[in-house]
Amino acid sequence: MTALRDTAKAKLNLTLEVLGRRADFYHEVRSLVGFTALGDSVELEPGDDLALAIEGAFAGALQDGSNLVIAAAEAAEDKAPGIALGRFRLTKNLPVAAGLGGGSADAAAALRLLAKANPGALSAEALEEIAVSLGSDVTACLESRPQLMTGRGEHVAEVRGMPACGVVLVNPGLPLATAGVYGVLNAAPLPGKPEAAPVPDFSGSFERLIDYAAPLGNDLTAAALRLAPAIGEVLTALRRVAGARLVQLAGSGPTCFALFATADEAKRGAASLEAAHPSWWVVATSLGAS
Repeated sequence: MTALRDTAKAKLNLTLEVLGRRADFYHEVRSLVGFTALGDSVELEPGDDLALAIEGAFAGALQDGSNLVIAAAEAAEDKAPGIALGRFRLTKNLPVAAGLGGGSADAAAALRLLAKANPGALSAEALEEIAVSLGSDVTACLESRPQLMTGRGEHVAEVRGMPACGVVLVNPGLPLATAGVYGVLNAAPLPGKPEAAPVPDFSGSFERLIDYAAPLGNDLTAAALRLAPAIGEVLTALRRVAGARLVQLAGSGPTCFALFATADEAKRGAASLEAAHPSWWVVATSLGAS
């Protein structure tokens, strides 16, 4: 069978509210997420055996550890014994431990490819169950569409009217573990069951998106800054770029992002940052619409 291909799109937490620490030690969150055109590339050559080859700019950071692509495939086989697995090739274009949901997106892409390779064997419900078992972000990454995430991230609701816009992503060249950031945050216990949050409809308006996201911000920013002060320099540099309308930490960091009304503005902004900070990972991409 011909190799199947998918893109594991980077996830952006356009807002990230941490409502409290739950009794099960997870954190209750509410987050507006979008997905960029940029992501890792995942290929599957269906077959009897399971294998994974990793290449790309950031492959070295994954060679010695476990990988969610393999975990996703093994979980899918447990759910549907006898399915075809095969050889995966992961081209790692996104930095590792960067706050972009890269590992979760890779796992979600692997699940989508296995569903294509085994028509009818993995229902939507089965894929969702596997996603929840793999990690908090994998559910959102399955659809890779604008969503409002709640719970620990496993509950998602589709967001309508998300405008397409330009994005600049900047990473200062260091990893940052999500667990460490939440540990520094030291969130208070969740006081009770949170109220259901209305799901926004932006009606395609970039201004409505900015007005919604800017006041909410990212509750992990201060904790991430304590662990990685370089984040402050990145945020300051992004805020100085002409046309940058929303500048925030991406997830638990250390990657930061800026939203621009147009892709051309984002490209010009990325070029200026690359020239000023050649050691940083800087890329211009776009945020998908709904």
